[in-house]
Amino acid sequence: MKELLAKAGNSNNRMLIGGLGLAFMLSAAVLFAVTSSVVVALAFVLGLVVLLAGFAMVEMMRRNPSEEVTSAPDWSVTVAAIEREGEAIAITDRANRLVCANGTFVEWFGSQSAPPNLPAKPGELEALVRLAREAWRDGVSQASALGESEDFEARWQVHAERAGRGEDHLVWRFAPCAGQVKDESIDIDVTGELGRMLSRSGIEAVITTPQGVIKSVSTGFAERAAGDPNATLAGQDFVGFLRSDERDRIYFSREGRGGTPQTLIHVPLDAVEKRSGSAPDKGQSLMLLVDSGVGIGSGWDGPSQAGVAQLEALLGQLPLGLAMTDRDGRFLFGNDAFLRSVEREDRGLPAFPTDLVVREDKGPLSDAVRRHGRGPATSGDVAIRLVSNPDEPVSMGLAGVRGLGEAAVLLSLTDSSEETQLKRQVAQATKMQAVGQLAGGVAHDFNNVLTAIIGTCDLMLLRHTPGDSDYDDIQQIRANSNRAAALTRQLLAFSRQQTLRPEILQLPDVVSEVSPLITRLIGNKIDYYVQHDRDLGPVRADPQQLEQVIMNLAVNARDAIQSHGVKAGRISLLTRRVTSTQVQQMGSEILPAADYAVLIVQDNGGGIPAEALPKLFEPFFTTKEQGKGTGLGLSTVYGIVKQSGGFIFADNVKNAEGYPTGARFTIYLPVHKGEVPSRAAQAPTKPEPSSEWSGGGSILLVEDEDMVRAVAERALTRAGYTVTSCADGEEGLTAVEQGGAFDLVVSDVVMPGLDGPAMAREIRKLKPQLPVLFMSGYAEEQLRKDIDIPNMHFMPKPFSVQQIGDRVAAIMRQAGTKKG
Repeated sequence: MKELLAKAGNSNNRMLIGGLGLAFMLSAAVLFAVTSSVVVALAFVLGLVVLLAGFAMVEMMRRNPSEEVTSAPDWSVTVAAIEREGEAIAITDRANRLVCANGTFVEWFGSQSAPPNLPAKPGELEALVRLAREAWRDGVSQASALGESEDFEARWQVHAERAGRGEDHLVWRFAPCAGQVKDESIDIDVTGELGRMLSRSGIEAVITTPQGVIKSVSTGFAERAAGDPNATLAGQDFVGFLRSDERDRIYFSREGRGGTPQTLIHVPLDAVEKRSGSAPDKGQSLMLLVDSGVGIGSGWDGPSQAGVAQLEALLGQLPLGLAMTDRDGRFLFGNDAFLRSVEREDRGLPAFPTDLVVREDKGPLSDAVRRHGRGPATSGDVAIRLVSNPDEPVSMGLAGVRGLGEAAVLLSLTDSSEETQLKRQVAQATKMQAVGQLAGGVAHDFNNVLTAIIGTCDLMLLRHTPGDSDYDDIQQIRANSNRAAALTRQLLAFSRQQTLRPEILQLPDVVSEVSPLITRLIGNKIDYYVQHDRDLGPVRADPQQLEQVIMNLAVNARDAIQSHGVKAGRISLLTRRVTSTQVQQMGSEILPAADYAVLIVQDNGGGIPAEALPKLFEPFFTTKEQGKGTGLGLSTVYGIVKQSGGFIFADNVKNAEGYPTGARFTIYLPVHKGEVPSRAAQAPTKPEPSSEWSGGGSILLVEDEDMVRAVAERALTRAGYTVTSCADGEEGLTAVEQGGAFDLVVSDVVMPGLDGPAMAREIRKLKPQLPVLFMSGYAEEQLRKDIDIPNMHFMPKPFSVQQIGDRVAAIMRQAGTKKG
């Protein structure tokens, strides 16, 4: 029927095409008759042909649509998508053929195995087949605790899931069960192949606790000690399986004297545990029992060198860097830890140990290796510098060994990072002390210059009134001199030579005094948080200087928050109580065991760069932009804290991921143990105004700096005193010895020849009651300890004309001297 319809259709099509062709010809003939143009008639015919051809093609496409061409899937994209470290992923089809797999699967199982047909025990293979069947049936299935055979290095958790457009593929995922991966760096497994290899060579291995209790044994030891190679013997006393005779030879108790004597080798594993960072029982040991026959024939000295191979296998398991050389110093073996220590994991060992060290250390190391290899079996160590790190010396241990064939010297590398760090800290402390002495000396000399400048300005201001053309210039000079004096005070604070007025106080009181100023300085956008601990205990410090410490740290914290653009800025000021027991538990090598009141200033400004932490308290070191910091803020803090008998530490506060989020400064001030006086008793007595002194009196002025001496002489002369000026201590002492009647001695401390204190002692022998006023740029407290002269007064440099006049008037009034 279909064929008849097809024939009828074809006949109709032919008739239709014939009719259309006749119509085209007639239409073209009519058009030619009307236009008399062959071109127009031909264009008409061609246009109709093209139009009809387009309709025909559309109709053919409608009746016979083309089938969608499906290209083969690009599995490389899938492989890239499933690439995941620590998890093996594979895709199989209905025939259990491996379609694609990630690199981890190929590394663990190879490219020739497809799940569920993996190398496994019969029971595990059956479990994998059952898992695949359930996944095809239910869409997903999983199982755990598979593996732990010779072909599987761990226990696996397996997951299979049906996927694909037609659900005709399985996606397999293999992941190690949590907590089952062994840490090979710290696990010496004598129960496995290592123990069996040693037993075949006549060496039995045991791991014991510090108390000598067995933790694990090799199968050979278990068989010889208990008669059962599968016995664990864990928890039993190690020496209980051994006995000795009258010659102190060691035997297995079960074998008695019929067995072979044993040589016991004790290998402490403390160094292994320390380097690996593990936390097993401290003091656990590896006990090796060597048959007395080992070393004869085919043993250590035999041609097969089987014993050396087993020793290398043992040393290769230890994380401690160990290597062996022959008598001529050629390398025979080096374990992985040794290669890591000398940074040659990829290149392997060179021919000689001297190839690992710098040129200057080649000779000493070569001599040491030859000496230990050819002489008696001795041990020692030598300091060397590796080519990989020539700036950090390390200690290499050398031990001569005998009876191991070619092996003659055992080399070991000791981790000396802690010793190196301690050396750096000592060098840093020495440098800070030297810089402090230099800063103190510079500040002292600079104070003399500033004293002359400020005093000269004061004298000039007495002759120039406001409105004078020079008045403003003099004031500007004086203001800049005072700024310079502030910088010298910071240098003296860093060098711990500034003048302090210590009091017995409580840290919360100082914090409450300075808190209003801090809140104004940091602004409203930064949160200021204060928290105090209870029972802090009193401390002895200068409250004004302690306020400066808090202010400097708060300003630095504010700048750090603003520079990092922290939106929710926060500065925390905390006080804590730390007892001596807690200090001992901290294990600090710097902080002595005592009770401390602790002040903590913490922010969330991004922290301190690691490279800046060691230099943080050095003078003129700053992390701020040029022109925005002098670099003396933290050095001043350091000096004030150290001069107050305290300690300061800086570190970073880190988040859960280990990234720094802010800086933290911790100040430890020792708790005062003596009697705590009242605040009224501690308040210094203010001298009465100098206007109550009528003036007059004779003063001996001793100063080696001409500028300072001239200013002081003019200032005291204007105040109504009779001044005798001397340029050094010898001249001042001579003036007193020649019968000079003086009411007060004003002297510098440091002078060439006879200095101020020595001159004062000689003067006191002649006039015991004569008061002395010392002028100095150094700290008053330190001077009082060094000089220890009664009725001694102090005035710090630089000083103004008004200050020296008031100070002299107060001393004269206190001594009861009246104007004649």
